[in-house]
Order: sequence, then C-alpha cells, then structure tokens
Amino acid sequence: MIHYHSQQIEIYANQVAKSGNPLCGDSYFIYETTDYFICVLADGLGSGELANESADAVIAAVVENHHEDVDELMRLSNESLQHKRGAAVAIMKVYLERQEFEYSCVGNIRFYLYTETGKLTYPLPVRGFLSGRAQKYRTQRFVYESNCKFIVHSDGLNLMNVKSLLSKDKLASIADILEEESMQSNDDCTFIVGSLL
Repeated sequence: MIHYHSQQIEIYANQVAKSGNPLCGDSYFIYETTDYFICVLADGLGSGELANESADAVIAAVVENHHEDVDELMRLSNESLQHKRGAAVAIMKVYLERQEFEYSCVGNIRFYLYTETGKLTYPLPVRGFLSGRAQKYRTQRFVYESNCKFIVHSDGLNLMNVKSLLSKDKLASIADILEEESMQSNDDCTFIVGSLL
C-alpha cells in the first residue's frame, strides 16, 4: 500500500492483480502541485496484458497533460485508447485554494465523498467505456469542506455501507479495511482513499 501525506491532502492507495496475473489491468496516478491535486483511475477492459496496456495509455496521457482541465484530460484519455481494448476512466482534479474539484467518469469506477457533517456525495458515472470512439463526458463540479474523505475504486472492489466506513476517524483504518476487502476480490482491484485537509 502507498501512503502520501502533505499539508493539504493525505492518501492511501493499493492495487491487486486478478489472481494468477503478473499484470494488473488497473492503473492510477496521483499528483499534487501548489495549486491542485489530481487523481486518476483507469480500469482496462478485461484483465491481463491488453487491459494493462489500455490503463497505462490513459495514465501516460494524463501524466503528460495534468495541467489541463478535466474535460480536456478525458478527451486526451479517450484519444490514447485508439486501437486498444478500452478502459473505464475516472478523473478528479482538486483546486486546493478555492476548495473545489472537478470530477468526470466513464464506466464502472465508483467515487464517494464524505463530509464531517455526514453528507455522502456519489456522482453517477456515464455508462460505457473509453475506446477512442466519439464519447460523451459529464464533468461535475463540487465544493468540499476541510477534513472530508473520499474513495475512488475500480469494480473489483465491492463495498457495502460506504457511509459507515468513511465515518471512521482514522484514514489508515479505512485503508486497512479496503486492503483486506481487496484481497478477497477475484478481479483486478484498485482503491484510492484520501482526506482533503
């Protein structure tokens, strides 16, 4: 499990390949600048080498262009998947000073945001997947409160009682539970759990 901590954000991330596979069909990228934090999760269709190739193509496109807005990053991600198997993709870009973020998702990646007051936000993804063909995106904008928590995860993780899980005080405890759940999965499985401080 990876742990990242700065003045404005704390993250735990973990990835498990489908049993027996040397390569995971999911890829992710987290990066922070003085102005923004970006979090991307790509779940290549299927599993194994071709799924990994698709997921990695998305991440490479975002790494090169992370300064762009989420709409443009989704377009570039889609473009990167021409002649590849395809991928579900979720991108969250957090503007730290104004405490706002943009979020867009195509496919079966889940995202939850939980505030200290107990409010759970769950933006619905656009159905389908990115494959280089023309695709509609829906970028949503949210404000967030200090000390809110979030989870982004691929469909290899099946979570129940997300609100109860995110209400736990310690982020490390939530990450441990998610890691344990990941080990039970029979699919590629990735989660990123964080707190915006």
